[in-house]
Formats: sequence, structure tokens, C-alpha cells
Amino acid sequence: MQPISRRDLIKSTALGGVAAASLATSACATSPTSNASAQTSRYQNGKSPWPICLDFATIRPSPTVAKVRIAAAAGYDAIEPWEGDLHKFEQEGGNLKDLGKRIKDMGMFVPSVIGLWGAIPATREAFDKSLVDTRRRMRQAADIGAEHIQVVPQPKRPWEEFDPKWAADRYRELIEIGLNDYGISPALVFVEFLPGVKRMGQAAAIAIDADHPQAKIIPDVFHMLIGDSGFNGLKHLNGDFMAIFQFNDAPKGMDVADMKDKDRVYPGDGILPLPQILRDLKATGYTGCLSLELYNPTYWEQDHLAVAKTGLKKTLAVVEQAGV
Repeated sequence: MQPISRRDLIKSTALGGVAAASLATSACATSPTSNASAQTSRYQNGKSPWPICLDFATIRPSPTVAKVRIAAAAGYDAIEPWEGDLHKFEQEGGNLKDLGKRIKDMGMFVPSVIGLWGAIPATREAFDKSLVDTRRRMRQAADIGAEHIQVVPQPKRPWEEFDPKWAADRYRELIEIGLNDYGISPALVFVEFLPGVKRMGQAAAIAIDADHPQAKIIPDVFHMLIGDSGFNGLKHLNGDFMAIFQFNDAPKGMDVADMKDKDRVYPGDGILPLPQILRDLKATGYTGCLSLELYNPTYWEQDHLAVAKTGLKKTLAVVEQAGV
């Protein structure tokens, strides 16, 4: 009998029945998402209740295969590629399924891929047209064994022109396509530069109104700050409602209004109340990854293995400080 793949299990979950319980049990070895397993599981030699993931943006200039090697050499549990990395790798003759096997053989997994750009345009015609690239990106992410892919509700439009009900309906449609056709679970992001979905509460409302059991959001502590969500709302979420948790810090001595993604700094080097955030995150029952996501060009100019190691060390120092 052939073993059931994690992708098949995810697809079965979307179709209902008892597969959800099977997924929670079977996925532990590669993608720790079950609350039951997480109660006893710790990572990084017991230092963290969450797997630590390296977002490829942190070491962006390196080629895809080099990023995988760097993450493994630095000691990460997981990696979070960008769809552009995967597309370029495939266009240059690489086999994404082989890359997924290599990632697994190195002892890592892929909780998420970034992302489905322009995934929720304002009209049916534009949405249907966007599905060409959306489906390709889902397929490529699924080929490397990713559990989630991030839905970016672009194109940008004024908040008064952004229809949350339309977005919720389209997000539900994307979930169904992802799960049923590719065995991958799309999750919704919120970012400061999208007025209609700049806050965590806006993303949460869309995900809830999608009315799908697999609807999830992806918080990012930096965008919680610059998008004016604040951090207390995290306490109201259930851990299962979050697909991945983006981790970084905001620089000292800079007005929040002037901060951009390029200004992110290592965890613990900035002004964010990260220890309390992690305590609140732990209280939600969240069991997914902390993903180190930095876009800082200063780090890109440095040795990427050293950056990855420093990022992991500083992330674990904050986890230790949080006492979780």
C-alpha cells in the first residue's frame, strides 16, 4: 500500500470526514501543526515551542539552492521561499519536486510560500484572469511540499473601493482551488500598503466571512506596528487561525510613520514588545513556525550564512526572554 502524502491528507481535510485527525497525527514529522503534538514538542534543542523558519527575503540575493543550503547549515527547522524563487528555479531547468525532496532530506519543511500576488482583484473578469498565475504558483508551491501559500489581496485600491464581502468570497474560492486541485492551503496576509487589508482585524474579518474551516491569516509583527493593528488583538485569536507567524523587529530612533519593510531589524534589536507578543502567541495555542522575515539591504550585503545564523540566535534569545 502506498503511503499517503501530506498533500493528499490536506486535500482530504478539505473534503471533510476523519482526515483532519489523520493530518494532525501524520504531519508532525514534517510540519508540526497539531495542538496535541505541540504540547510535548519543542524545537531547536528544546529552546523553542515553535519551529524556526527562514524567510528567503532575509537573504534575498542568494540563489534558491544556496538559500536552502544556508538555512540548513544555520540550523533552521523550515524555510519560506518566495514564488519568484521557485519560478526562476523551474524556468532554469530545475525540478521542484526534487528540490522539495532535498529540503526534506536536509531535515527541513516548507510551511508557506510567498505568495499569490494580485490574487483578489475587484472584478470577476480580473479575478478569472488572475487565476492563470495563481494556479501556476499554487502548483509550484505544492511541488516542493508547501503546506500554505500566502494570498495577497491586491491590486491596491482605496479602502472605500475595497469590498470585504467580495474579498471573503474570492478568498473562499482560492481555498477551494488550492485544497481540491493542489493540496495546498491558501492563507490571507495583511500589509500596511493595502488600505483595505492593512490591519489584522480586517484580514481576520475577511477570513471569518469566507466561512471555510481552513481559512487562516498570517500575522507579521512589523505590519501589526506600521499598519496600526497594535498587539493586544493577538490575544483574541485561536492559534489554529494562523498559518505562520512572521517575526522581526522595528528599528529604534525612527518614526513609525516613516518605517518601510527595508527598515526591519533582527529580533531584539528594535522597539517591538516581542517577549510579550510571544507569550500572547503561546497562549493562543499556536503551533506553527516563527518565520524570520527581514528585507534589510544592509543584511543582504553581508555574508548570508552569518546573517542566517545571527537571525536564528537572536530569535531564540527573544524566545528565551519570553519564557515560553
